[in-house]
Amino acid sequence: MGLLDGKVALITGGSRGIGKAIAQAYAREGGKVHICARRESALQAAAAEIRAHGGEVSWCKADITKVRDVRRLLKAVRERYGTLHVLVNNASILGPRDPIANYPLAAWEEVVKVNLTALFIVTKEALKLMMPQREGSIINLSSGVGRIGRARWGAYAASKFGVEGFTQVLADEVKDWNIRVNAVNPGGTRTEMRAQAYPEEDPMTLPAPDEITEVFLYLASADSVGTTGKSFDARDWLRKSN
Repeated sequence: MGLLDGKVALITGGSRGIGKAIAQAYAREGGKVHICARRESALQAAAAEIRAHGGEVSWCKADITKVRDVRRLLKAVRERYGTLHVLVNNASILGPRDPIANYPLAAWEEVVKVNLTALFIVTKEALKLMMPQREGSIINLSSGVGRIGRARWGAYAASKFGVEGFTQVLADEVKDWNIRVNAVNPGGTRTEMRAQAYPEEDPMTLPAPDEITEVFLYLASADSVGTTGKSFDARDWLRKSN
């Protein structure tokens, strides 16, 4: 018996990095996984890898900043699985590492649109499946700079502060439907985005994405029922678990 047997999970940005690692972990634990991203080739490759290890996965190319794409995405999940138990809002972009005084308006708007507004759009559609069944877990990817701001993190930091606030507000709103909403700060992880943010850093000093999935498994499983409105650190969780 897997930890997520019978559970259906949707993971945005699930074709690479942390999103892909979460999808792989969920599939290994018996979850039925649906991943989305903007690049079809990356989705196909990720799905093939998961299936090669016996996991059940489907995918849908989607731009989650567009309401039409998101509705099509959730329709695909509903038609294939009939329900949705877990939503992982993982997709995000970094944006320029410029000081606020020089931050381009277009870049600011794009980062906030992808990291915060799109998360709202996806969550709102997912709730249409979760609320009638009175069950669900929503996991939002946050960041350390979404709790304590640092210079040159601009729109990324502001959007992740927004994610933390969104998590708390939604958790309070949907608790009577037995839907839990939590945030996770992955910490420094060996991903393409981390390499963009810290090009001088040796990536081998960081954990790989598949090393930080334990907290995501916990929050998706029945073990976390009753836990909502919280913000977790993946690194701290690993230390406590070990």
